[in-house]
Formats: sequence, C-alpha cells, structure tokens
Amino acid sequence: MYLKFAWRYFKAKKSTNAINIISWVTAGVIAFSTLCQVLVLSVFNGFEDLVKSLYSNFYSDIKVVPDKGKTFTLTQSQLEQIHTIPGIKGTSLNVEEKALLQNGNQQTVVLLKGVDTNYYKVSGVPQKMYHGVFNVGNIDNPKLVLGAGIESAIGIEADRNLFPITVFLAKKTNSNNPLSALSEGNATTSGSFAIQQDFDNKYVITNLAFMKQQMNYQPSEYSALEISLNDPGKSEEFSKTLQKLLGNKYKVLTKYEQNMSLYNSMKLEKWFIYAVLTLILIIAAFNMVGALTMLVLEKRKDISVLQSMGADKSLIQKIFLTEGTLLAVVGAGTGIILALIIAFLQMKFHLIKLTGNSFLIDYFPVKLVFTDFILVVFTALIIAFAASWFPAKKASQQLFNLKA
Repeated sequence: MYLKFAWRYFKAKKSTNAINIISWVTAGVIAFSTLCQVLVLSVFNGFEDLVKSLYSNFYSDIKVVPDKGKTFTLTQSQLEQIHTIPGIKGTSLNVEEKALLQNGNQQTVVLLKGVDTNYYKVSGVPQKMYHGVFNVGNIDNPKLVLGAGIESAIGIEADRNLFPITVFLAKKTNSNNPLSALSEGNATTSGSFAIQQDFDNKYVITNLAFMKQQMNYQPSEYSALEISLNDPGKSEEFSKTLQKLLGNKYKVLTKYEQNMSLYNSMKLEKWFIYAVLTLILIIAAFNMVGALTMLVLEKRKDISVLQSMGADKSLIQKIFLTEGTLLAVVGAGTGIILALIIAFLQMKFHLIKLTGNSFLIDYFPVKLVFTDFILVVFTALIIAFAASWFPAKKASQQLFNLKA
C-alpha cells in the first residue's frame, strides 16, 4: 500500500511548483552522478585490461626469485621435481642485471636479461618485435634484442646495425681491484621489441650463457625461473604448491605479485575517482531532504486522513522513505541507461579520442562490468534512504489534525 501512495505523490503535480523543480533537479543530479560513475569505472576497467594485456606479454604466469640477494642455485634435480607438478606449459631460466651499453660515443644503462632457448614458451616478447627478429645468439656469437627506446638512446636501428655493441657488466670476483670486477664483451644486435614504455626504455635481452660467462656465475646459478601455465587462472594454487616444494629460500610470485604496486595504484585511482563522484550524490541528498520536507508539509492533511483511517507511524514513514527511493531509482535508472548508450557507442565507434600519440590506442577503452552497476545503484539507494530518513521520521511523528 505504501508503494502506491509514494508513487501517487511522486507523479502528482504539487501545489507548490518549487517542490516539483527540486524533485526533478534531485533526480537529474542522481542521474548525472550515476552516469559519470558507470562511465569512469568502465573506462578504468578498459585501461586496466589494456595494461594487464601489455604487461602479460613480458611477465610470466609464475616467477621464482631468491628470497634474499640477487641469485639462487637451482639444480637439475630440483628442476625435474618442478616439472612433476601438473599444469606447467613451459619453463625458462634467466639472469638479469644492470649493464652499460656503448655504441661509439653514445652510452645508456639498461637491464640486461639473459634467457635460455625456452624463453618463447613463457613470454610474449618474441611475438612483439618492432624491427628485425628475436635472436639472442649463443655464447660464441651473442646477439642483443633491444627495447625500442634503447635503439634511440644509443642511436641505431637494431636490424640494420653492422657494428658490435660493447656491453659492460659487473661480475662476481674476490679481487679488490675495481677494474677486475667489470667485464667487457661485444655483441651484435638482431632486432628490437615494442610492448610498453616501461619495458621498451629499460630492457635488452641476450642469451643466458653469455650473461653467465660475463658475470662469472656458477653453472646452476640464476636470477629467476619463469613458468607459464596451461591455465593461468590457477596461478595462485600453483604458486602455493611450488612454494612448499622449494622451501623458504625461494620466493614464488604470481603475475599479480610481480606487478603489485602497479595494480594497487590502478585500483586506488579507480576507487578515489569513484569516491569523488559519490560526493555529487551526497550533494543531491541535501536537495532530496529539502524536497521531501516540503512534500511532508504539503501533505499534512493527507497524513492526518491516513491516521484517521488507522495508518500507524510505520506506514507513514515507509511512504516517504519510498518516495525518496523512487527519486533515486528514477535518477539512477536514467543515468545507467544513458551510460550504457554512451559506452556501447564508444566501444563500437571510438567517438571519444585520447589526446597525444604516446599510447598504443587513440581512443578511451571501455569495459562494462556487472558488479560496477550493482555498486553504483546500491550507493545511490543507500544515500537516498539516508536522506529520506529525517523527513519520513518527521512525517510519522506528525500529530493527528484534520482541521483546515
């Protein structure tokens, strides 16, 4: 019954026009806020998916690193034990260290990564070549695959360069002579990759044997073991199993844990913007309080009639609480419908463009997630309910009076 009364009050023309104006302004503000919230959350979802896809090309599903220090020892027996765990698609051992590349008078500091012949099984880098081919050579003929940004830094085109690049690396030694702690080697370039600036401006890939020789590493000494899985969705379960097998001298990281700071910062930005947009709903709530208070004053006689017919305080309170909820439902529903229309147009026609040419795409990516809609509607209803509580309470406490 209270829903019927609330609906009649909602659609009926009020004697005071200001009540109508304030009510529709309130619904409009709620619609605008929900529209913004859905679109912003969807754009953040789109960017999150895009960044994850870019980073997944470089990072493996599982990465084993030393718990302390830069390197660990991994024997053939341990590797065989690891391969007994079901679900492994491929494994690759590597060594990673800072190095100085020199091409004539041009120098740049890079992260040099030495990989074995199984690297293509755990990484998407070989499929993201920008110039040339992915060829890291061997210990006798080492080759370098540069990040696209490194090409510019040392002034070459990796697939056309005919002259060797000098590679300086710090090596393990017991000598006190600083010069003996630095190795110098030459390598030619075979190509360059382009994934994302974080990698393109930092990484150079070569073969594992060359790196270990230059750094004076032991045969079973490595920086990391990278693993790809048949089902990446089971990485959490796999990492726990592998951690038990290897013990506490090793740290087993999922793809998320390898990039925890990035994913956390993206989520923090997303929910910060959501919180800011929620403030618009809270502002709308003040308009709702005013509109409902004025409606209560206008409907005092109706309230008295209902009381004379046996309506208790609870029923009257529910009527005005429902009135506020209807405002939120109409506003939120309108906002969500508009957001869906804009989102689908953006996904199909890429109407809203990104400024500048520094990103891989030239439009705002959008991904609609059902839970975002639930969250936005729930937020609007909670705020509307809270805003409606005081006017509804006052209406229920009105004294019975049928006098004109």
